[in-house]
Amino acid sequence: MSTGSRSASALRLGVNIDHVATIRNARGGLAPDPLRAALIAAEAGADGITAHLREDRRHISDHDIARLSRELDLPLNLEMAATAEMLDIALRHRPHAACIVPERREERTTEGGLDAAGQQAHLAPIVAALGDAGIRVSLFIEPAPHQIEAAVALGAPVVELHTGTYCDAMGEARLVELERLRAAAQLGARHGLEIHAGHGLAYDTVGPIAAMPEIRELNIGHFLVGEAIFVGLHASIQRMRALMDEARPDGPRERAAASGQS
Repeated sequence: MSTGSRSASALRLGVNIDHVATIRNARGGLAPDPLRAALIAAEAGADGITAHLREDRRHISDHDIARLSRELDLPLNLEMAATAEMLDIALRHRPHAACIVPERREERTTEGGLDAAGQQAHLAPIVAALGDAGIRVSLFIEPAPHQIEAAVALGAPVVELHTGTYCDAMGEARLVELERLRAAAQLGARHGLEIHAGHGLAYDTVGPIAAMPEIRELNIGHFLVGEAIFVGLHASIQRMRALMDEARPDGPRERAAASGQS
């Protein structure tokens, strides 16, 4: 989702604005506006905007997707369940990308990766239809070899590795999860997949993920919106962007060169 301000190999940041809509919907009305959040994210250094149109419309609405598609200059990444309704919406709005995620009505947030290996027959026509429409398809999966191999078999060009278990773990368990993510990123890259990662990332967990050279994009939202209560959205995104660049080999120099700075 490069916007041209960053080199092709630099790590991209997709900002998820779902929970701006969550706050709006808690009271009703129009504020805070997810589109305004997306525009601030662009100013702060985001490379793209992610929005999850859930089946129960608990945060982002159909109207939000229409406005973002129409008025946003940054690439839009539509997170969606693998349903006929969501496929129709994606094909109507033609976002830059569509990330297929698992979805259960009773969950508070996405609680794990898509079972691409167990749902290949169901997913195959959806992946094909999105790809035929020129929409970059991503599968949100656990960092497991059989899920990577299923993504390859489905013809999805991108996988997004679920980092929630890593972020929730402590001590030795976190190191184990980090190695699972590293191995999955390396395996996916060997198969020719573009590797993304996301879910639960915060200032104290983003560094080791950003440092993996195979990972090309991070999608982060809830933490940034929460931190914005204290420091503002622009500042929270800028801080995350800086931490990503610091962790990335030659990251700050790449960004300076891409923007023409010395």
